[in-house]
Parts: sequence; structure tokens; C-alpha cells
Amino acid sequence: MKRFSALFLITLTILLGACQNNQNNAATSGDDATNAEAKKTTLVVYFSASDAHITAQVAKTLAEAADADLFEIVPEKIYSADDLDWNNEKSRSTIEMKDSTARPAVASKVDNMDQYTTIYVGFPIWWYTAPRIVNTFLEQYDLTGKTIIPFATSGGSGMGNSGEDLKKASAPSANWILPGKVLNGNPPVDSLKVWIETLK
Repeated sequence: MKRFSALFLITLTILLGACQNNQNNAATSGDDATNAEAKKTTLVVYFSASDAHITAQVAKTLAEAADADLFEIVPEKIYSADDLDWNNEKSRSTIEMKDSTARPAVASKVDNMDQYTTIYVGFPIWWYTAPRIVNTFLEQYDLTGKTIIPFATSGGSGMGNSGEDLKKASAPSANWILPGKVLNGNPPVDSLKVWIETLK
């Protein structure tokens, strides 16, 4: 009788352990599925050089409106106020913008770029186009088939040919929605959602 009881307890313990493992595995699989579903497919990338961080503010609002991840293009060498003096022919920004092949180095990359299908790319307008560092960023990745939507902030000029310039020079295999849009004054989330809907 004692032998039967011991055998019964051992069997019961094994069965309970197997059930617990199955439950744990099911929970883990569910978590993995949830995590996979939680991955966002839209990314807002921006470069913002001035102390006012106008482009950064717009990009953050746009990321909220688009339910997107956010990534800042940070230069290896930060731009000083003197670097950004467009009245100075010898300033760093002036020299870069006069050279269409200039590619200022960036400090980091998007590690999971493959997961994104739509990428908003934001920048201040410099010399009627995008700063060269935006080219540097785009050229780090294979953007074939991805949808790219440029947006900009500007003190007076419009988008100009900035989107077309970026497409031609740095990401010709992507699907660009052009000409893009100037978003000054940090428009509210609701108005950005309206714009996003027009792009679909």
C-alpha cells in the first residue's frame, strides 16, 4: 500500500510539473506574439541643429500623431552657432552646402531599420534643400521599397527641391511621397493626423 501511494505521488508530481511547463510556454508564446504586434512600423527621423530645436519639437509631435518611433540624427561633431552662420562663407554649414558630395558623419544608426515600412524624414531647410547630414543618414541603409515622406521647418523658404534632391542623391530605390511638407509653428497633433490621412 505504501509503495502504491509513493508511486501515485510521484506520478502526480510529474503530471503537475508538465502542466505547469505547458502553461509557462503558452504564456511566453503569448508574450512574444504581443511584443511582435507592438513593434511599430513607422519611424520619424529628424535632424535639428539650432538651439531652438524647432525641428525636434515638430518631429516629436509628428511621432505622436503617427504612432511612430522617434530617432534623432546626431552629428559626430555638434554644430556650434558659428558653424550655422549662413552669412559667413567660411562657416562649416556654408562649406558643406556648397559641396553636394559633403557627408558629415553621424554618431549613431537605427539598429532595427528593417522593421519600418514608412519613414518620415525631417530637417531645417538649408540653402533651399536638406542639410548634407540627412544624405549621410539615408545612405547608411537599404531603403528599397520603403515609403519616405520628407518634412521640414523653415524661416521663410518652402520645401523647394529638398525631397527630390534627397531621393536622387541618397535613396532612389525608396518610394518617396513628394514634395513633402513644411511644418512650421509646431502644429497640433490633430492637424498632423489630418495631413497623415491625406498621404494614404
